[in-house]
Amino acid sequence: MHRLTLAEIARALAAKEFSAEELTRSLLQRIRRLDPQLNSFISVTEELALQQAQAADSRRAAGENGALLGAPIGHKDLFCTQGIRTSCGSLMLDNFKAPYNATVVEKLAAAGSVTLGKMNMDEFAMGSANESSHYGAVKNPWNLERVPGGSSGGSAAAIAARLLPAATGTDTGGSIRQPAALTNLTGLKPTYGRVSRWGMIAYASSLDQGGPLARTAEDCALMLQAMAGFDAKDSTSVDAPVDDYLASLNQPLSGLRIGLPKEYFGAGLDSRIADVVMASVKQLEQLGASVKEISLPNMQHAIPAYYVIAPAEASSNLSRFDGVRFGYRCEQPSDLTDLYKRSRAEGFGAEVKRRIMVGTYALSAGYYDAYYLKAQKIRRLIKNDFVSAFAEVDVILGPTTPNPAWKLGEKNNDPVAAYLEDIYTITANLAGLPGISMPAGFVDGLPVGVQLLAPYFQEGRLLNVAHQYQLATDWHTHTPAGF
Repeated sequence: MHRLTLAEIARALAAKEFSAEELTRSLLQRIRRLDPQLNSFISVTEELALQQAQAADSRRAAGENGALLGAPIGHKDLFCTQGIRTSCGSLMLDNFKAPYNATVVEKLAAAGSVTLGKMNMDEFAMGSANESSHYGAVKNPWNLERVPGGSSGGSAAAIAARLLPAATGTDTGGSIRQPAALTNLTGLKPTYGRVSRWGMIAYASSLDQGGPLARTAEDCALMLQAMAGFDAKDSTSVDAPVDDYLASLNQPLSGLRIGLPKEYFGAGLDSRIADVVMASVKQLEQLGASVKEISLPNMQHAIPAYYVIAPAEASSNLSRFDGVRFGYRCEQPSDLTDLYKRSRAEGFGAEVKRRIMVGTYALSAGYYDAYYLKAQKIRRLIKNDFVSAFAEVDVILGPTTPNPAWKLGEKNNDPVAAYLEDIYTITANLAGLPGISMPAGFVDGLPVGVQLLAPYFQEGRLLNVAHQYQLATDWHTHTPAGF
Protein backbone atom coordinates (compact mmCIF):
# COMPACT_ATOMS: atom_id res chain seq x y z
CA MET A 1 0.00 0.00 0.00
CA HIS A 2 2.84 2.42 0.80
CA ARG A 3 4.00 2.29 -2.83
CA LEU A 4 0.75 3.80 -4.14
CA THR A 5 0.43 7.42 -5.23
CA LEU A 6 -2.41 9.58 -3.96
CA ALA A 7 -4.37 9.03 -7.19
CA GLU A 8 -3.84 5.25 -6.98
CA ILE A 9 -4.99 5.28 -3.34
CA ALA A 10 -8.17 7.13 -4.37
CA ARG A 11 -8.92 4.47 -7.00
CA ALA A 12 -8.14 1.59 -4.63
CA LEU A 13 -10.34 3.03 -1.85
CA ALA A 14 -13.18 3.55 -4.34
CA ALA A 15 -12.79 -0.07 -5.49
CA LYS A 16 -12.81 -1.24 -1.82
CA GLU A 17 -9.43 -2.98 -2.23
CA PHE A 18 -8.68 -1.86 1.34
CA SER A 19 -10.19 0.56 3.86
CA ALA A 20 -8.83 3.94 4.95
CA GLU A 21 -8.28 2.48 8.43
CA GLU A 22 -6.22 -0.43 7.07
CA LEU A 23 -4.11 1.96 5.01
CA THR A 24 -3.63 4.31 7.97
CA ARG A 25 -2.58 1.52 10.34
CA SER A 26 -0.12 0.20 7.74
CA LEU A 27 1.52 3.62 7.26
CA LEU A 28 1.63 4.37 11.01
CA GLN A 29 3.48 1.09 11.50
CA ARG A 30 5.90 2.04 8.69
CA ILE A 31 6.48 5.47 10.28
CA ARG A 32 7.30 3.84 13.64
CA ARG A 33 9.77 1.50 11.95
CA LEU A 34 11.53 3.80 9.50
CA ASP A 35 11.25 7.41 10.64
CA PRO A 36 13.92 7.12 13.37
CA GLN A 37 16.43 7.01 10.46
CA LEU A 38 15.00 10.17 8.90
CA ASN A 39 13.57 12.35 11.71
CA SER A 40 10.91 13.62 9.28
CA PHE A 41 8.07 13.88 11.85
CA ILE A 42 7.88 16.22 14.84
CA SER A 43 4.56 14.76 16.02
CA VAL A 44 2.81 11.56 14.90
CA THR A 45 -0.95 12.03 15.41
CA GLU A 46 -1.97 8.38 15.63
CA GLU A 47 -5.21 8.86 17.55
CA LEU A 48 -6.46 11.65 15.27
CA ALA A 49 -5.44 9.70 12.15
CA LEU A 50 -7.42 6.60 13.16
CA GLN A 51 -10.49 8.71 14.03
CA GLN A 52 -10.31 10.46 10.64
CA ALA A 53 -9.76 7.18 8.78
CA GLN A 54 -12.78 5.57 10.45
CA ALA A 55 -14.87 8.66 9.62
CA ALA A 56 -13.69 8.48 5.99
CA ASP A 57 -14.67 4.81 5.79
CA SER A 58 -18.13 5.69 7.14
CA ARG A 59 -18.51 8.46 4.56
CA ARG A 60 -17.53 6.07 1.75
CA ALA A 61 -19.97 3.47 3.06
CA ALA A 62 -22.68 6.15 2.85
CA GLY A 63 -21.91 6.68 -0.84
CA GLU A 64 -19.36 9.52 -0.80
CA ASN A 65 -16.40 9.12 -3.16
CA GLY A 66 -14.10 12.17 -3.00
CA ALA A 67 -10.55 11.81 -4.32
CA LEU A 68 -8.98 12.64 -0.93
CA LEU A 69 -11.54 10.77 1.18
CA GLY A 70 -9.37 8.52 3.38
CA ALA A 71 -6.10 9.72 1.84
CA PRO A 72 -3.22 9.91 4.38
CA ILE A 73 -1.19 13.14 4.44
CA GLY A 74 1.10 15.15 6.72
CA HIS A 75 1.16 18.86 7.53
CA LYS A 76 4.28 20.98 7.77
CA ASP A 77 4.49 21.98 11.42
CA LEU A 78 3.66 25.64 10.84
CA PHE A 79 0.03 24.97 9.89
CA CYS A 80 -2.05 25.38 13.06
CA THR A 81 -3.83 22.15 14.02
CA GLN A 82 -6.40 22.36 16.79
CA GLY A 83 -5.29 20.73 20.04
CA ILE A 84 -2.03 19.46 18.52
CA ARG A 85 1.44 20.93 18.98
CA THR A 86 2.33 23.42 16.23
CA SER A 87 5.99 24.11 16.88
CA CYS A 88 7.42 25.70 13.72
CA GLY A 89 10.47 23.53 14.44
CA SER A 90 11.36 25.87 17.33
CA LEU A 91 11.85 25.67 21.09
CA MET A 92 9.90 28.94 21.13
CA LEU A 93 6.68 27.06 20.26
CA ASP A 94 7.54 23.62 21.63
CA ASN A 95 4.66 23.88 24.14
CA PHE A 96 2.14 25.59 21.82
CA LYS A 97 -1.07 23.74 20.98
CA ALA A 98 -3.07 25.69 18.43
CA PRO A 99 -6.64 26.53 19.52
CA TYR A 100 -7.89 26.38 15.90
CA ASN A 101 -7.15 24.84 12.49
CA ALA A 102 -5.45 26.69 9.65
CA THR A 103 -7.72 27.12 6.61
CA VAL A 104 -5.56 24.66 4.63
CA VAL A 105 -5.89 22.05 7.40
CA GLU A 106 -9.65 22.67 7.57
CA LYS A 107 -10.11 22.33 3.80
CA LEU A 108 -8.10 19.12 3.53
CA ALA A 109 -9.92 17.65 6.55
CA ALA A 110 -13.28 18.54 4.97
CA ALA A 111 -12.15 16.69 1.82
CA GLY A 112 -11.68 13.62 4.05
CA SER A 113 -7.89 13.47 4.28
CA VAL A 114 -6.25 11.67 7.22
CA THR A 115 -3.55 13.58 9.12
CA LEU A 116 -0.71 11.19 10.06
CA GLY A 117 1.35 13.88 11.74
CA LYS A 118 3.19 17.19 11.74
CA MET A 119 6.35 17.33 9.65
CA ASN A 120 9.81 18.51 10.70
CA MET A 121 11.03 21.77 9.21
CA ASP A 122 13.72 24.43 9.46
CA GLU A 123 13.00 26.66 12.45
CA PHE A 124 10.29 29.17 11.47
CA ALA A 125 10.86 28.02 7.85
CA MET A 126 14.28 29.71 7.76
CA GLY A 127 16.70 27.44 5.95
CA SER A 128 17.48 25.44 2.82
CA ALA A 129 18.63 22.21 4.46
CA ASN A 130 16.27 21.33 7.34
CA GLU A 131 19.22 21.52 9.72
CA SER A 132 18.01 24.46 11.84
CA SER A 133 15.11 22.57 13.48
CA HIS A 134 15.05 22.45 17.29
CA TYR A 135 14.16 18.75 16.85
CA GLY A 136 17.31 17.91 14.89
CA ALA A 137 18.19 17.66 11.22
CA VAL A 138 16.10 15.67 8.75
CA LYS A 139 18.02 13.12 6.65
CA ASN A 140 17.60 12.62 2.91
CA PRO A 141 16.35 9.05 2.23
CA TRP A 142 18.42 8.94 -0.98
CA ASN A 143 21.57 9.31 1.16
CA LEU A 144 21.23 9.55 4.94
CA GLU A 145 24.41 11.67 5.14
CA ARG A 146 22.85 14.38 2.97
CA VAL A 147 20.27 17.12 3.49
CA PRO A 148 16.72 16.78 2.10
CA GLY A 149 16.48 20.52 1.40
CA GLY A 150 14.37 22.97 3.32
CA SER A 151 12.45 24.37 4.87
CA SER A 152 9.80 21.72 4.02
CA GLY A 153 12.40 18.94 4.36
CA GLY A 154 10.35 16.76 6.73
CA SER A 155 7.43 16.66 4.29
CA ALA A 156 9.79 15.84 1.40
CA ALA A 157 11.80 13.15 3.19
CA ALA A 158 8.69 11.35 4.43
CA ILE A 159 7.08 11.23 0.97
CA ALA A 160 10.33 10.16 -0.71
CA ALA A 161 10.69 7.33 1.84
CA ARG A 162 7.07 6.26 1.18
CA LEU A 163 5.95 7.01 4.75
CA LEU A 164 3.00 8.93 3.29
CA PRO A 165 1.90 9.80 -0.26
CA ALA A 166 1.60 13.59 0.05
CA ALA A 167 2.02 16.50 2.45
CA THR A 168 1.63 20.23 2.75
CA GLY A 169 4.60 22.55 2.57
CA THR A 170 5.23 26.27 2.39
CA ASP A 171 7.43 28.18 -0.04
CA THR A 172 8.94 31.55 0.92
CA GLY A 173 12.00 31.36 -1.34
CA GLY A 174 11.84 27.82 -2.70
CA SER A 175 10.97 25.79 0.39
CA ILE A 176 8.59 23.45 -1.50
CA ARG A 177 10.41 23.25 -4.84
CA GLN A 178 13.97 22.90 -3.54
CA PRO A 179 13.32 19.92 -1.19
CA ALA A 180 11.16 18.35 -3.93
CA ALA A 181 14.15 18.56 -6.29
CA LEU A 182 16.60 17.09 -3.76
CA THR A 183 14.33 14.12 -2.90
CA ASN A 184 12.87 13.22 -6.35
CA LEU A 185 9.38 14.63 -5.77
CA THR A 186 6.97 16.99 -7.48
CA GLY A 187 6.44 20.20 -5.51
CA LEU A 188 4.16 23.09 -6.42
CA LYS A 189 4.32 26.69 -5.19
CA PRO A 190 1.01 28.31 -6.19
CA THR A 191 0.52 31.96 -7.15
CA TYR A 192 0.71 34.25 -4.10
CA GLY A 193 -2.83 34.49 -2.73
CA ARG A 194 -4.10 31.28 -4.38
CA VAL A 195 -3.96 29.28 -1.12
CA SER A 196 -5.03 30.81 2.20
CA ARG A 197 -2.30 31.80 4.64
CA TRP A 198 -4.71 32.02 7.59
CA GLY A 199 -3.40 29.83 10.42
CA MET A 200 -0.04 29.42 8.69
CA ILE A 201 2.56 30.86 11.08
CA ALA A 202 4.27 33.66 9.16
CA TYR A 203 7.93 34.00 8.24
CA ALA A 204 7.77 36.69 5.51
CA SER A 205 4.17 37.67 4.83
CA SER A 206 4.58 38.99 1.28
CA LEU A 207 6.49 35.88 0.16
CA ASP A 208 5.02 32.88 2.07
CA GLN A 209 2.72 30.55 0.13
CA GLY A 210 1.38 27.11 1.06
CA GLY A 211 1.33 24.30 -1.49
CA PRO A 212 1.51 20.53 -2.02
CA LEU A 213 4.40 18.05 -2.17
CA ALA A 214 3.79 14.61 -3.69
CA ARG A 215 5.33 12.09 -6.05
CA THR A 216 3.45 13.12 -9.19
CA ALA A 217 1.87 16.18 -10.81
CA GLU A 218 -1.47 14.34 -10.73
CA ASP A 219 -1.21 14.03 -6.93
CA CYS A 220 -0.29 17.72 -6.59
CA ALA A 221 -3.38 18.57 -8.67
CA LEU A 222 -5.57 16.54 -6.27
CA MET A 223 -4.07 18.34 -3.27
CA LEU A 224 -4.22 21.83 -4.79
CA GLN A 225 -7.86 21.31 -5.80
CA ALA A 226 -8.74 20.96 -2.12
CA MET A 227 -6.32 23.63 -0.81
CA ALA A 228 -6.96 26.51 -3.25
CA GLY A 229 -9.64 29.17 -3.04
CA PHE A 230 -10.59 32.51 -1.54
CA ASP A 231 -10.58 32.91 2.24
CA ALA A 232 -12.23 35.97 3.77
CA LYS A 233 -10.10 35.47 6.91
CA ASP A 234 -6.88 36.07 4.91
CA SER A 235 -6.44 39.64 3.63
CA THR A 236 -3.85 38.42 1.07
CA SER A 237 -6.17 35.76 -0.38
CA VAL A 238 -7.26 36.41 -3.98
CA ASP A 239 -10.95 36.16 -4.82
CA ALA A 240 -10.64 34.36 -8.17
CA PRO A 241 -12.30 31.13 -9.38
CA VAL A 242 -10.34 27.89 -8.87
CA ASP A 243 -9.60 25.97 -12.07
CA ASP A 244 -10.28 22.26 -12.48
CA TYR A 245 -6.65 21.17 -12.23
CA LEU A 246 -7.33 17.52 -13.03
CA ALA A 247 -9.26 18.39 -16.21
CA SER A 248 -6.25 20.16 -17.75
CA LEU A 249 -3.69 17.40 -17.03
CA ASN A 250 -4.19 15.53 -20.31
CA GLN A 251 -3.98 18.41 -22.77
CA PRO A 252 -1.27 17.82 -25.42
CA LEU A 253 1.85 20.02 -25.32
CA SER A 254 1.84 20.82 -29.05
CA GLY A 255 2.34 24.55 -29.47
CA LEU A 256 3.70 25.09 -25.93
CA ARG A 257 6.37 27.80 -25.95
CA ILE A 258 9.18 27.20 -23.42
CA GLY A 259 11.62 29.94 -22.45
CA LEU A 260 15.17 29.13 -21.31
CA PRO A 261 16.71 32.11 -19.47
CA LYS A 262 20.37 32.50 -20.40
CA GLU A 263 21.06 33.71 -16.84
CA TYR A 264 20.22 30.22 -15.49
CA PHE A 265 23.16 28.59 -17.22
CA GLY A 266 26.10 30.68 -16.00
CA ALA A 267 28.76 30.09 -13.36
CA GLY A 268 27.54 28.34 -10.23
CA LEU A 269 25.40 25.70 -11.97
CA ASP A 270 26.74 22.14 -11.76
CA SER A 271 27.36 21.15 -15.42
CA ARG A 272 25.80 17.71 -14.80
CA ILE A 273 22.57 19.39 -13.68
CA ALA A 274 22.68 21.54 -16.82
CA ASP A 275 22.85 18.30 -18.84
CA VAL A 276 19.77 16.93 -17.03
CA VAL A 277 17.88 20.17 -17.72
CA MET A 278 18.72 20.06 -21.43
CA ALA A 279 17.67 16.39 -21.61
CA SER A 280 14.28 17.37 -20.16
CA VAL A 281 14.01 20.15 -22.76
CA LYS A 282 14.59 17.59 -25.55
CA GLN A 283 11.89 15.36 -24.07
CA LEU A 284 9.39 18.25 -24.00
CA GLU A 285 10.30 19.13 -27.59
CA GLN A 286 9.45 15.56 -28.58
CA LEU A 287 6.06 16.09 -26.93
CA GLY A 288 5.41 19.08 -29.20
CA ALA A 289 6.86 22.07 -27.34
CA SER A 290 9.13 24.70 -28.90
CA VAL A 291 12.05 26.31 -27.06
CA LYS A 292 13.66 29.74 -27.24
CA GLU A 293 16.30 31.57 -25.25
CA ILE A 294 15.05 34.48 -23.14
CA SER A 295 16.62 36.88 -20.65
CA LEU A 296 15.81 37.76 -17.03
CA PRO A 297 18.40 40.54 -16.61
CA ASN A 298 17.61 41.43 -13.00
CA MET A 299 17.91 37.86 -11.69
CA GLN A 300 21.44 38.67 -10.46
CA HIS A 301 19.91 41.01 -7.85
CA ALA A 302 17.39 38.46 -6.55
CA ILE A 303 19.40 36.99 -3.65
CA PRO A 304 20.44 40.33 -2.12
CA ALA A 305 16.90 41.71 -2.53
CA TYR A 306 15.34 38.58 -1.01
CA TYR A 307 17.73 38.52 1.95
CA VAL A 308 16.73 42.09 2.82
CA ILE A 309 12.95 41.74 2.33
CA ALA A 310 12.47 38.31 3.97
CA PRO A 311 14.49 39.05 7.16
CA ALA A 312 12.81 42.49 7.45
CA GLU A 313 9.37 40.86 7.41
CA ALA A 314 10.59 38.11 9.74
CA SER A 315 11.86 40.71 12.21
CA SER A 316 8.38 42.22 12.31
CA ASN A 317 6.45 38.92 12.35
CA LEU A 318 8.56 37.27 15.05
CA SER A 319 8.32 40.23 17.43
CA ARG A 320 5.12 38.62 18.79
CA PHE A 321 7.17 35.81 20.36
CA ASP A 322 8.11 37.69 23.51
CA GLY A 323 7.48 35.21 26.35
CA VAL A 324 4.37 37.08 27.50
CA ARG A 325 1.27 35.54 25.88
CA PHE A 326 2.27 32.09 24.61
CA GLY A 327 5.29 30.00 23.76
CA TYR A 328 8.61 29.72 25.56
CA ARG A 329 9.24 31.82 28.68
CA CYS A 330 12.59 32.10 30.47
CA GLU A 331 12.95 31.07 34.10
CA GLN A 332 12.60 33.71 36.85
CA PRO A 333 12.96 36.96 34.86
CA SER A 334 14.08 39.93 36.99
CA ASP A 335 11.85 42.40 35.10
CA LEU A 336 9.90 42.77 31.85
CA THR A 337 12.97 43.67 29.78
CA ASP A 338 14.81 40.60 31.10
CA LEU A 339 11.75 38.47 30.24
CA TYR A 340 11.79 39.70 26.63
CA LYS A 341 15.54 39.42 26.19
CA ARG A 342 16.09 35.98 27.69
CA SER A 343 12.91 34.38 26.33
CA ARG A 344 13.91 35.37 22.80
CA ALA A 345 17.61 34.61 23.27
CA GLU A 346 16.86 31.13 24.65
CA GLY A 347 13.78 30.35 22.53
CA PHE A 348 15.17 31.13 19.05
CA GLY A 349 17.96 29.25 17.27
CA ALA A 350 21.02 30.75 15.56
CA GLU A 351 19.62 31.09 12.02
CA VAL A 352 16.41 32.75 13.23
CA LYS A 353 18.39 35.20 15.37
CA ARG A 354 20.65 35.97 12.42
CA ARG A 355 17.70 36.85 10.18
CA ILE A 356 15.92 38.87 12.87
CA MET A 357 19.09 40.94 13.36
CA VAL A 358 19.55 41.51 9.61
CA GLY A 359 15.88 42.46 9.23
CA THR A 360 15.84 44.80 12.23
CA TYR A 361 18.94 46.56 10.90
CA ALA A 362 17.41 46.93 7.40
CA LEU A 363 14.25 48.48 8.87
CA SER A 364 16.01 50.81 11.32
CA ALA A 365 16.00 54.59 10.95
CA GLY A 366 18.58 55.71 8.41
CA TYR A 367 18.77 52.33 6.69
CA TYR A 368 15.16 51.74 5.56
CA ASP A 369 15.59 53.72 2.32
CA ALA A 370 19.05 52.31 1.62
CA TYR A 371 18.07 48.67 2.05
CA TYR A 372 14.39 47.75 2.34
CA LEU A 373 13.01 50.36 -0.07
CA LYS A 374 15.73 49.62 -2.63
CA ALA A 375 15.09 45.87 -2.35
CA GLN A 376 11.38 46.46 -3.04
CA LYS A 377 12.28 48.45 -6.17
CA ILE A 378 14.45 45.58 -7.37
CA ARG A 379 11.55 43.24 -6.67
CA ARG A 380 9.40 45.26 -9.11
CA LEU A 381 12.15 45.08 -11.77
CA ILE A 382 12.27 41.29 -11.36
CA LYS A 383 8.49 41.10 -11.75
CA ASN A 384 8.69 43.26 -14.89
CA ASP A 385 11.29 40.89 -16.36
CA PHE A 386 8.83 38.02 -15.99
CA VAL A 387 5.95 40.01 -17.47
CA SER A 388 8.12 40.75 -20.55
CA ALA A 389 9.24 37.11 -20.80
CA PHE A 390 5.68 35.75 -20.61
CA ALA A 391 4.71 37.96 -23.56
CA GLU A 392 6.96 35.66 -25.61
CA VAL A 393 6.64 32.24 -23.93
CA ASP A 394 4.07 30.15 -22.02
CA VAL A 395 6.39 28.68 -19.38
CA ILE A 396 9.97 29.26 -18.23
CA LEU A 397 12.15 26.21 -17.62
CA GLY A 398 15.43 25.77 -15.79
CA PRO A 399 17.17 23.97 -12.93
CA THR A 400 15.49 24.01 -9.52
CA THR A 401 18.82 23.98 -7.66
CA PRO A 402 22.41 24.69 -8.75
CA ASN A 403 23.73 21.54 -7.01
CA PRO A 404 22.46 18.14 -5.82
CA ALA A 405 21.89 17.55 -2.09
CA TRP A 406 24.97 18.45 -0.04
CA LYS A 407 26.31 16.71 3.06
CA LEU A 408 24.77 17.38 6.46
CA GLY A 409 26.73 20.16 8.19
CA GLU A 410 28.68 21.06 5.05
CA LYS A 411 27.35 24.64 4.80
CA ASN A 412 26.68 25.30 8.49
CA ASN A 413 29.61 27.69 8.87
CA ASP A 414 28.85 29.53 5.63
CA PRO A 415 25.22 30.77 5.60
CA VAL A 416 25.73 32.63 2.31
CA ALA A 417 26.67 29.38 0.54
CA ALA A 418 23.36 27.91 1.71
CA TYR A 419 21.49 31.06 0.62
CA LEU A 420 22.93 30.69 -2.90
CA GLU A 421 21.21 27.31 -3.25
CA ASP A 422 17.94 29.30 -3.64
CA ILE A 423 19.17 31.33 -6.63
CA TYR A 424 16.68 29.80 -9.12
CA THR A 425 13.66 29.60 -6.84
CA ILE A 426 13.42 32.94 -5.01
CA THR A 427 12.52 35.03 -8.07
CA ALA A 428 9.09 33.31 -8.24
CA ASN A 429 8.40 34.38 -4.63
CA LEU A 430 9.58 37.95 -5.21
CA ALA A 431 7.26 38.18 -8.24
CA GLY A 432 4.43 36.10 -6.70
CA LEU A 433 4.43 33.62 -9.60
CA PRO A 434 3.51 29.91 -9.53
CA GLY A 435 6.32 27.38 -9.92
CA ILE A 436 6.70 23.61 -9.95
CA SER A 437 9.71 21.31 -9.57
CA MET A 438 9.55 17.85 -11.15
CA PRO A 439 11.99 14.90 -11.05
CA ALA A 440 14.22 14.85 -14.15
CA GLY A 441 17.22 12.61 -13.46
CA PHE A 442 20.10 11.79 -11.13
CA VAL A 443 23.68 12.93 -10.52
CA ASP A 444 25.86 10.49 -8.55
CA GLY A 445 22.71 8.70 -7.37
CA LEU A 446 21.17 11.96 -6.07
CA PRO A 447 17.92 13.34 -7.54
CA VAL A 448 17.82 16.39 -9.79
CA GLY A 449 14.72 18.56 -10.30
CA VAL A 450 13.69 20.78 -13.19
CA GLN A 451 11.66 23.92 -12.43
CA LEU A 452 8.84 25.39 -14.50
CA LEU A 453 7.39 28.87 -13.92
CA ALA A 454 4.15 30.23 -15.43
CA PRO A 455 2.10 33.45 -15.42
CA TYR A 456 -0.18 34.24 -12.46
CA PHE A 457 -2.87 31.64 -11.70
CA GLN A 458 -1.59 29.28 -14.41
CA GLU A 459 -1.02 26.37 -11.97
CA GLY A 460 -3.07 24.20 -14.32
CA ARG A 461 -0.58 24.79 -17.12
CA LEU A 462 2.36 23.83 -14.87
CA LEU A 463 0.59 20.66 -13.71
CA ASN A 464 -0.28 19.80 -17.32
CA VAL A 465 3.32 20.12 -18.54
CA ALA A 466 4.69 18.17 -15.56
CA HIS A 467 2.05 15.42 -15.97
CA GLN A 468 2.74 15.00 -19.68
CA TYR A 469 6.47 14.86 -18.95
CA GLN A 470 5.84 12.21 -16.28
CA LEU A 471 3.75 10.11 -18.68
CA ALA A 472 6.77 10.07 -21.03
CA THR A 473 9.49 9.47 -18.38
CA ASP A 474 9.90 7.34 -15.26
CA TRP A 475 12.19 9.49 -13.09
CA HIS A 476 9.37 10.14 -10.60
CA THR A 477 8.87 6.38 -10.04
CA HIS A 478 12.39 5.77 -8.64
CA THR A 479 12.48 4.91 -4.93
CA PRO A 480 15.46 5.31 -2.56
CA ALA A 481 17.14 2.03 -1.59
CA GLY A 482 15.92 0.67 1.76
CA PHE A 483 12.57 2.44 1.56
